[in-house]
Amino acid sequence: MVNKCKILVVDDEAAIRQILSTRLSMGGYDVVAAANGQEALKMFAEEHPDLVVLDVMMPKIDGLTVCRELRKTSDIPIIMLTALGEIADRIIGLEMGADDYISKPFSPKELEARIKAILRRTEQAAMGSDTAAGVVQLGNLQIDANKRQVYVDGARIRLTGIEFDLLQMLVSRSGESIPRADILNEIWGYTPSRHSDLRVVDVHVSRLRSKLEDDPSNPEYIHTDRGRGYFFPKLSSLQESMSA
Repeated sequence: MVNKCKILVVDDEAAIRQILSTRLSMGGYDVVAAANGQEALKMFAEEHPDLVVLDVMMPKIDGLTVCRELRKTSDIPIIMLTALGEIADRIIGLEMGADDYISKPFSPKELEARIKAILRRTEQAAMGSDTAAGVVQLGNLQIDANKRQVYVDGARIRLTGIEFDLLQMLVSRSGESIPRADILNEIWGYTPSRHSDLRVVDVHVSRLRSKLEDDPSNPEYIHTDRGRGYFFPKLSSLQESMSA
């Protein structure tokens, strides 16, 4: 028997917890729910979920703080729930380590699609693939696709699953400028319905740069193709420049 994926739903609104618990359970997931951030941290430690759906505005401990605490020890996928107009909260949530966000009021069907896409990538990464093989060494940066690990100056750098997938995509298509909408579609599994959706890609690129680059403001690895997207320099050219 295949184990069900377990989802932790965290929201202080009982109606939302009930709706999501019912819908996700009907979708084949094992669902546990928490009404505030304090409960969420306790249940996370006890239940070991595979994904967290996390509201931003909550009593006792807010969602942003919960996200930051989880990221200290876990790479688990986190989807933030934010009020429609609170763009700043969306960006802050992503900067603290959330994988994605969805705005309130939201369609449960859309959330289910986001969850399915993230868990599918997580499962594929756990199983490995023929294309994700080998070790790339670029100066002080080492990318081990087999183990899905990254090292800078010999020290392992903690990346979330989404961050590694993004880095691997850019490296696998090195020398090619990839539009942000294409990145969002391939890594997150949906197409942007509004321009602000593309900020998910921008913030994750910024997070990757902060972890990998000596000078994130003048990146060596992940470059911006202004007005279009991002690219990783062609590997052969990058290796030649570093060995020169």
